[in-house]
Amino acid sequence: MSKASIFTPDDVSHMSNRLELLAPAKNAEFGMEAILHGADAVYIGGPDFGARATAGNSVEDIARLCTFAHKYHAQVFVALNTILMDDELAGVEKLIWQLYEAGADALIVQDMGVLQLDLPPIALHASTQMDNRTAEKVVFLEQVGFSQVVLARELGLSQIREVAAHTKMQLEFFIHGALCVAYSGLCNLSHAFSNRSANRGECSQMCRLPGELKTRQGEVLAENEHLLSLKDNNQTDNLEALIDAGVRSFKIEGRLKDVNYVKNITAHYRQELDKIIARRPEFHASSHGRSVHSFTPNVEKTFNRGRTDYFVNERSQGVSDFRSPKYIGEEVATVKRLGKDFIEVESTHSFNNGDGLCYFPANYATAKQSDDKLQGLRVNRAEGHMLHVLTVPGDLEVGMTIYRNRDQAFEAVLAKDSSKRTIEVDIKLTDTADGIQMTMTDVYGHQGSVTLAMDKQSANDQEAASVKLRKQLAKLGSTDFVARQISIETEQVWFAPASIINGLRRDVVEALEQARVDEYERPKPWKHNLDAMYPTKHLSYLSNVANQKSKDFYMQHGVIEIEDTYEKNGITEEVPLMVTKHCLRFNFNLCPKEVPGIKAEPMILEIGKDVLKLVFDCPKCEMMVVGANRQVKSDGREVIN
Repeated sequence: MSKASIFTPDDVSHMSNRLELLAPAKNAEFGMEAILHGADAVYIGGPDFGARATAGNSVEDIARLCTFAHKYHAQVFVALNTILMDDELAGVEKLIWQLYEAGADALIVQDMGVLQLDLPPIALHASTQMDNRTAEKVVFLEQVGFSQVVLARELGLSQIREVAAHTKMQLEFFIHGALCVAYSGLCNLSHAFSNRSANRGECSQMCRLPGELKTRQGEVLAENEHLLSLKDNNQTDNLEALIDAGVRSFKIEGRLKDVNYVKNITAHYRQELDKIIARRPEFHASSHGRSVHSFTPNVEKTFNRGRTDYFVNERSQGVSDFRSPKYIGEEVATVKRLGKDFIEVESTHSFNNGDGLCYFPANYATAKQSDDKLQGLRVNRAEGHMLHVLTVPGDLEVGMTIYRNRDQAFEAVLAKDSSKRTIEVDIKLTDTADGIQMTMTDVYGHQGSVTLAMDKQSANDQEAASVKLRKQLAKLGSTDFVARQISIETEQVWFAPASIINGLRRDVVEALEQARVDEYERPKPWKHNLDAMYPTKHLSYLSNVANQKSKDFYMQHGVIEIEDTYEKNGITEEVPLMVTKHCLRFNFNLCPKEVPGIKAEPMILEIGKDVLKLVFDCPKCEMMVVGANRQVKSDGREVIN
């Protein structure tokens, strides 16, 4: 690693009150919208090696996003957070240099082999795929050069406080979006059954499928339910508590979501964080500018599977919805009357042409196909509470609950320009020996100045000329700036044609924009302490070590035994394919800690024709999904795909 511009943790204590709203970017355009709607930083996938294989972007597009983001001193993090095979490392090293030269601010990394490469002076963030749950693990990551760590989603406030007490790294935490049922990085279910590795960005989401839950004796506890499918994360009510616990980067999940999701959810959390900042002035946003939205954000109107705050406030019921892994939407109506092509509903809501509605048919619990559970229809024409459709489904009945999972009017607003981000500036006009000087200073201290030589002639009506001049100077509508204060400090108001003042103002805007770009500083990498010791001496297949450089890294830091990652297909016996804090014994009121006399015996989970064993580690409050690797034949030979 380059030795230039290296930070140590002591250098960044001044950053502790900067709050970062971190939004997803499927592509450069989505990233720009996220920034306009209030994101302080965005994360995006590069051309390869990201944990969302279908959300890759060219280096050129990332460079374009960086140029846009840096105008607001917002940052761009590039996700290179898959495990890497030996033959990929040279390509990864080349790509990292390209991303650095494109302006990327940091890399989100899972594979420790990256730290063994010849890296540019770029900041490193520890991906949640590293399973960052303990203070000991986070301290080690700080010691080897990571400046930001994405904590495990399963942590509670007390655990976050414990981590924060032992590190000066910036703590990043997911506050919204889809929840992986496994501890991130500790799931091989997809690879075992479909040869699509979640650690390689290709998760098949087998956990979202319906299944049957049985006791070891064969008693059926649940049939055709989505037993491993969690609700979506929503920490709206816990933001201030998370701040007080030590979180400084608030991450929205969703690099595969559409742009309206990005706009709506980013705007929602921008407004929520701004409320806290207004109430607690010791905190401030980590980027520049203020976003003004042309709509009222509403998280219920964008894709979600229901809401849960997961384990932030410790374990509770309600983290999952076994009915469906789809977007059900808001409960909006009850069916009052049915016709051949219309539905009359009772509701306090208004409806629009094009609204998407859905419902659960009366027999949804016994439907054999997951798609049979949640049924949908589109409103062709809405006349008050009389909703005209193409054909009324035969399983829709009077009295049923109707949900709306597409609000056409809301979507139409988001489809347009829906936010503007501006930076306040002070404008000052002063005399020079042979003309005037205009200076524009933003609220962050950046300044641009331009002088103009001119023949000074006093304006006839000083008061009227002053009013007119102030209006001209304030015309910043097409720029990123808005005038906060205008000072005319010339000896008197000089006569100048409007075209002269307008040209001067444009030149000053350009000068300030250039000054802001010139004075932007990318975060610097932290020092890699070669003497740091990893917290454990043995790494199992769950540590996802896939290449020799990664092995070398861990051995240099005290590890003496390292198993190959599961993706090497070297494990032939039944092993935990997933480790999760989601507990089905708890969900079905069979937890030994809650119900005296109950034993935590294994259960059986059947998903299609696949049979998995559920094993419960009650001291850790964890559940393991155990099975064999279908990618390995019974004689131990690898299946060639």
